[in-house]
Amino acid sequence: MTLWWIGNALLLLVVAPVLVALLNRVLAALERIRGAADDILAGGVALVGELEPAPALLAKTDTTVAAVAQGAVRYAGSVAKLLG
Repeated sequence: MTLWWIGNALLLLVVAPVLVALLNRVLAALERIRGAADDILAGGVALVGELEPAPALLAKTDTTVAAVAQGAVRYAGSVAKLLG
C-alpha cells in the first residue's frame, strides 16, 4: 500500500508537470503555425486582387506571340530558300 502512495505522489509531482510543459510547447508551436497560416491567407487574398488585370495582359501576350510566330515562319521560309 505504501508503494501505491509513493507511485501516486510520483505521478502527481513528476509526470503531471512534465506533461503540462510538453503540452505548453505543443500549443505554442500550434499558435505560431496558426499565425503563419493567417498571414499566408491574407497574402493570398491580396494576390487575388492583383490578378484582376491578368486576362487583358494575356490577350496582349497572345497577340505578341502570334506576331513573333509569324515572323519566325517568314524567317524559316527565307532560310529554306537559301539552303534549298
